[in-house]
Amino acid sequence: MRRVTGAVKLAGIVGNPVAHSLSPAIHNAWIEALGLDAVYAAFAPRDAAGFATLVEAGRAGLLVGVNVTAPFKEQAFALADQASETARAGGSANILTFRDGQVEADSADGEGLLWALRDQAPGLQLKGAPVVMLGAGGAARAAVSTLASVGARVRIVNRTRERAEALAADIGKGAEAADARQAFDGARLVVNALSVTPEVNPARFEPGTVVMDMTYRPVQTPFLKAAVSAGLTTVDGLAMLIGQAGPSFRALFDVDPPPLDPRPILLAHLGETG
Repeated sequence: MRRVTGAVKLAGIVGNPVAHSLSPAIHNAWIEALGLDAVYAAFAPRDAAGFATLVEAGRAGLLVGVNVTAPFKEQAFALADQASETARAGGSANILTFRDGQVEADSADGEGLLWALRDQAPGLQLKGAPVVMLGAGGAARAAVSTLASVGARVRIVNRTRERAEALAADIGKGAEAADARQAFDGARLVVNALSVTPEVNPARFEPGTVVMDMTYRPVQTPFLKAAVSAGLTTVDGLAMLIGQAGPSFRALFDVDPPPLDPRPILLAHLGETG
């Protein structure tokens, strides 16, 4: 049995709500497999002040680092002393590490998205490819930034066009706001970053389009099921979660994750198969 000692490394996921998070299942499975003296917990500060208090606890040496999810990603970036280029590009952070009283911010969201695409749509070439991003909120920001950075031409479709235009302006080259009536023409990839099912039928997409949903509850969302029915390749949000967990684990515990695929464990947690 793995021992937890007084030298334990404490890390975790911070958000509100956070009880639904699968990150503890991933990280603790890897911790167990490696026999690390470490624990990955979940923290749910009530508000921004509570999150700031948690960051100060990290500065004081009580935590080695945390992953950050909604609604604290932008605040995490703002509170950091140093930030990676990836975090700066997206204006938010989903990893904070604490070293010698300093807070370092990074973001693995984009890396997770690219890992998921490589894993479940390995034939997709992003350079020069038209990509449609559905949504312009926090979930879309890091994705748009990453896709644009690898040469994709991202068309942002959002119910409020002003938000799409603002996001495109923030990202710059490679991103533009688009009208839903023309955005899907020639698209090689369509990504749903909305928290709801998009009001668009994948049957209208061109053959060969890859369809991704960043949501993983359920893993096979109605949007992905419709895409499968249309004969399209799909990429699920669970793959993205696993993809961002690897760099997070390395940042938090200074070691590579073991060769243990967490997907079966996560599917069991979700009560799903396949």
